Amino acid sequence: MQVILANPRGFCAGVERAIAIVERALEKFGVPIYVRHEVVHNKFVCDDLRAKGAVFIEELSEVPAGSTVIFSAHGVSKAVRDEAEQRGLKVFDATCPLVTKVHVEVGKMRHQAREVVMIGHRGHPEVEGTMGQSRDGMYLVETVGDVGQLKVTQPDQLSFVTQTTLSIDDASQVIAALKQHFPSVQGPKKDDICYATQNRQDAVKALAEESDLVIVVGSPNSSNSRRLREVAQARGIEAYLVDGPEEICAEWLAGKENIGITAGASAPEVIVERVVDRICKLTNAEVKQLIRVEEAVSFPLPKGLSR
Repeated sequence: MQVILANPRGFCAGVERAIAIVERALEKFGVPIYVRHEVVHNKFVCDDLRAKGAVFIEELSEVPAGSTVIFSAHGVSKAVRDEAEQRGLKVFDATCPLVTKVHVEVGKMRHQAREVVMIGHRGHPEVEGTMGQSRDGMYLVETVGDVGQLKVTQPDQLSFVTQTTLSIDDASQVIAALKQHFPSVQGPKKDDICYATQNRQDAVKALAEESDLVIVVGSPNSSNSRRLREVAQARGIEAYLVDGPEEICAEWLAGKENIGITAGASAPEVIVERVVDRICKLTNAEVKQLIRVEEAVSFPLPKGLSR
């Protein structure tokens, strides 16, 4: 039996930056540091930051006046930014720069009096933040079926953006449907789905070709982690999403020869190592690396936190 590790996997530059912002703020300003929403969608990461003094909240009303608050990697609406300013909170923004890019695109589109369709998952904090970049003129679609029901006021002045962590294949289908229903619709100059999402999905597609079981390390509320499982399943491969080694079922491994392992962009490598260790103890499998793309992306910390 072989355990095959996908590459790239795990932390992306946006996640590394978001975690570093919280850790650096704790070092510089002491506890507590308030974080609006989970800074990244991973239980292990958030539990570790809680232990260091981070306090995760959902509403700014939970933050005492004069405190320091950090916006999560998923981004926030303009209303949240305005509220923080009105309350005099000291803000550090951990929004992934690739999400900020989408916010800027929405601003430009609305400035041009174009209506904007967002392709994304309803209720996800990134979607809420992006939809909140404009008070009106925004529409949300999740599926091809939603496009068929979509009614806009200016079909000749229509643009679209996408959530950065979508399935590339699913997003392509929705975009094709938009172009069919609204022939003049315009997209961003560059694809909104982030490099890390695309690289990890491409790696899982390659992994599925060599595996008869794929295990994705990531928390259930992580959009990009769920998409990785779906990508494997779409290729007819049995696939599971696990938060850690304790969730591995020995029954999954029975009769398998090649077990592929990857991790969502918010899942730390230490958890991947623990998952591999558990599988190897259960099966005596050998470990193999599947090399595809070497990532060399990094994002700077905000002013006031850089060393």
